[in-house]
Amino acid sequence: MRSQNKSFFRIFAMVVLLAPFHRAKAQLDTLKLRSSRSVLVLPVVARSIETSWSFGLASSFTFHINPKDRLSRTSNLQALALYSLRKQFVVAINGSIYFPGEKYILNQQLSYSYYPDKFWGLGKTSADSSEENYSYKQYYIYLHPQTHLGNKIYVGLLYEFQRLFSVKYDLGGLFDRENIYGRNGYHVSGFGASFTYDTRNNAFSPDKGEMLQFYFNHFANYFGSDYNYTNFVVDTRKFLRTHRRQVLAVQATASFNAGEVPLRSLALLGGSSKMRGYYEGRYRDKNLVVIQAEYRLPLFWRFSAVGFGGIGNVSDRLSDMNFQYLKYSFGTGLRFALNTAEKLNLRLDYGIGAGKSNGFYLQLGEAF
Repeated sequence: MRSQNKSFFRIFAMVVLLAPFHRAKAQLDTLKLRSSRSVLVLPVVARSIETSWSFGLASSFTFHINPKDRLSRTSNLQALALYSLRKQFVVAINGSIYFPGEKYILNQQLSYSYYPDKFWGLGKTSADSSEENYSYKQYYIYLHPQTHLGNKIYVGLLYEFQRLFSVKYDLGGLFDRENIYGRNGYHVSGFGASFTYDTRNNAFSPDKGEMLQFYFNHFANYFGSDYNYTNFVVDTRKFLRTHRRQVLAVQATASFNAGEVPLRSLALLGGSSKMRGYYEGRYRDKNLVVIQAEYRLPLFWRFSAVGFGGIGNVSDRLSDMNFQYLKYSFGTGLRFALNTAEKLNLRLDYGIGAGKSNGFYLQLGEAF
């Protein structure tokens, strides 16, 4: 999760979250050796930009479908239940399943959320003073099966479903003035396809390889959607080993939308994976481009450190995607290896953006 405060949160979170891992480590390593599976269950206590203090439970299940299969990356399923002092509640299950030989891969996410949130309007020039509160409830389903064509090339199908309801906002405010699609609730359903080239050597924290992924998703009335629009995404990542197990990770990603794009399908700048330091959705619009890099270096025992930075922007039209009002962010972080064999890390990042944008992030797994 994201956070704004300072050294107290850093110390408190590390004590509460990491102490149980050390006590359970011997049992988990034994289990992993016997069955090629491991389970982590941990309490979550965090403070973030979006949530203030939040409490809950998280778990991670890593496994190989065939314990003798060492050609496939490790499958993982993660579950989270979280409640915040701002009365936000999220329950989610997500992960990636790699079938033997990686002939097939299934990515999925299922979630329910009740989420008081903030909105500054659309566009790259939205002002801090425009901030408005709103809330919503949402069911979300995302399924992405892929098949391996050979030479690290995968093609797949996508399905996405959203049901947004109980939306509450200030009447006559930004939602009405900017005629935001979906402000009274909606459901959307869409199908799409994907192309992926992936040579990364690890599912959680790769230190070599690259990924190029392109996908689109089309939402239409004949799929049962209230709105007609198409989302296109390009995501490229490169991982380079440098000096003494240090890693340079680089990502360039873009999201483009055409049509009647509802509230929760708009491209969002900020959050735990893109432009850390900004409230997720501080800037939002139909289109988004982000370029970011991270340098990862080991420290001692299970600890490592990172430094990161990025630039990005949003726009309504592709012709307006330029360097005007360009957004930037940078920061640093710590990593603690929960599972050294599978490179599953607990990460604590502090990101800084323009103006007053800054915050902590406490997550399982790397940002990208």
